[in-house]
Amino acid sequence: MSTPFQKEILCPTPEGNVRVRSFCTPEQIREYIFDAEFKTYAQFKSLYTKRETLEKKTETPDVNVTLALSIQKHIIGFGVLDRPEPEERWAALGPGKMMEIKVVEVCRSWRSYRVAGKILKLILDHPRIEEMVAYMVGYSWTWDLDSSGLSAQQYRMMLIRLFKPFGFAVFETNEPNICIRSENLFMARIGKKVTSQDQHRFKWLRFGISQPLVS
Repeated sequence: MSTPFQKEILCPTPEGNVRVRSFCTPEQIREYIFDAEFKTYAQFKSLYTKRETLEKKTETPDVNVTLALSIQKHIIGFGVLDRPEPEERWAALGPGKMMEIKVVEVCRSWRSYRVAGKILKLILDHPRIEEMVAYMVGYSWTWDLDSSGLSAQQYRMMLIRLFKPFGFAVFETNEPNICIRSENLFMARIGKKVTSQDQHRFKWLRFGISQPLVS
């Protein structure tokens, strides 16, 4: 059964049309086959290697699990918009005010068909997108540099080109895990309805300073 916010678009490829579907439900996910290419390689491990991980993500309200599906009903790509973990600094802005693009991944044999952009488009087709700060964190040690043939800096630029058309910009932060390597990346999209107060708090939060709410 679909959700009120679910949408679907087609992505034509030489292998046939790929269906990209947002706000997938656990019942829908169980109907699909998780492609075997999502696994551990010598130099890279897929962030999610089990279909059950995607099912579990759907249990949290507001989370958008978006899937790319081949004509054989294989999950060949996925993306997840989720809340920050409670212990992360980004949660301090307030409930529902920041959401993270946890992952956008396409299996290796489909990566040249521009599926990732379609997944990102539907991840961000969220009913509250303009009321929140959507963000992504790029850690270079999670990137599939081996398959891409890119250096870490080149991969970083590829991610910037992917996210920038959707309103994301690179922001500076002193978050330790991001700062540990120069190629790591923090990007965010500030919704049009985010208050000036929350924008100000977000600016300080990037440097570990929590500004109290002013009534």
